[in-house]
Amino acid sequence: MKSIYNPEDNIQIIERIQKLTPESKALWGKMSVDQMMSHCIAPIDVAFGNLPLKANFIMQILGKILKNKILKAPDFKKNSPTAPSFVRTGTYDFETTKNELIKKVKRFAAEGHNVIENQTHPFFW
Repeated sequence: MKSIYNPEDNIQIIERIQKLTPESKALWGKMSVDQMMSHCIAPIDVAFGNLPLKANFIMQILGKILKNKILKAPDFKKNSPTAPSFVRTGTYDFETTKNELIKKVKRFAAEGHNVIENQTHPFFW
């Protein structure tokens, strides 16, 4: 299984990001490429402890019930719900956002599991 912590796998992720252009079209979803990159940065910031994320009580209960099903799924399904703080509707500078995403993805390979500050996902409390 591929891992963002594995340097070779990490490089593959970065290569995919580097291929993106402002004209890149979504394969699924409704976001523009700059919105999608900003959307990808948000959960990384949660993991790094830079963005607090709270789930309401009902979502925490739902998370406990669905945790195993969600974590055992091979990937996210199209149009899966996302945390409101991850939704992007604005416009973001393409190059700045792309460089920020690459920098943050590189930290996983460089620092390993120590990069993670937020050990408990609020949805799965």
